[in-house]
Amino acid sequence: MNTARSGRPALTRPDGTPLRVLVVDDDPDLAEVLSGALRYEGWQIRTAGDGASAVTAARELLPDAVVLDVMLPDIDGFAVLRALRTVKADVCVLFLTARDAVEDRIKGITAGGDDYVTKPFSLEEVVARLRGLLRRAGMARQLDEGPRLTVGDLVMDEEAREVARGGELIELSPTEFELLRFLMRNPRRVLSKAQILDRVWSYDFGGRAHVVELYISYLRKKVDAGREPMIHTVRGAGYVIKPVTP
Repeated sequence: MNTARSGRPALTRPDGTPLRVLVVDDDPDLAEVLSGALRYEGWQIRTAGDGASAVTAARELLPDAVVLDVMLPDIDGFAVLRALRTVKADVCVLFLTARDAVEDRIKGITAGGDDYVTKPFSLEEVVARLRGLLRRAGMARQLDEGPRLTVGDLVMDEEAREVARGGELIELSPTEFELLRFLMRNPRRVLSKAQILDRVWSYDFGGRAHVVELYISYLRKKVDAGREPMIHTVRGAGYVIKPVTP
């Protein structure tokens, strides 16, 4: 198995070239430390100190992931995120924020961010979160993953990263796809929020279970909209997906 210098299994782009990550933070020392940790993974890294420079760098690099500080000297990270999505719609975004209010974290995710870490944070935490995001985006795939999952009329092609219900394609974000995949790999089994956090986000969120609730609501709007529901809440226990009973 190929490994990065960190000793972890190496992650590359599908074509075998290094993953491209853009680090955006107005603290040059922090940006340099983050960049060093990510280069240690064998990835190609660019940095930017403000929103305008970040958008310019993104156009040149076409990054697979962006580590994005919310507080920037010119425009906030949420505005930068909107601009990044016009450059590369499927880029993974990890927010850095010094604010710990629940509403701020939810704002980052609802704005289109895939994950967040709150300052102060450890480098290991940032790397773990990024690796999880990039895996969910299809940058790496475990050899034991099967190509197709089926629960009732819901079908997931893991290789093509396509989901359809009743033959109708459903567009999912990378995180929504990974959450649905975990549910579909465990049909009729109640999965707790802790289990979902551990498997889907690949990191201990330390009680931030509202993130699971938020993404379950996203999935319901896409998978169950206008149909008999397949995703169910088991009060006090977790969530379960099961085929509709005729």
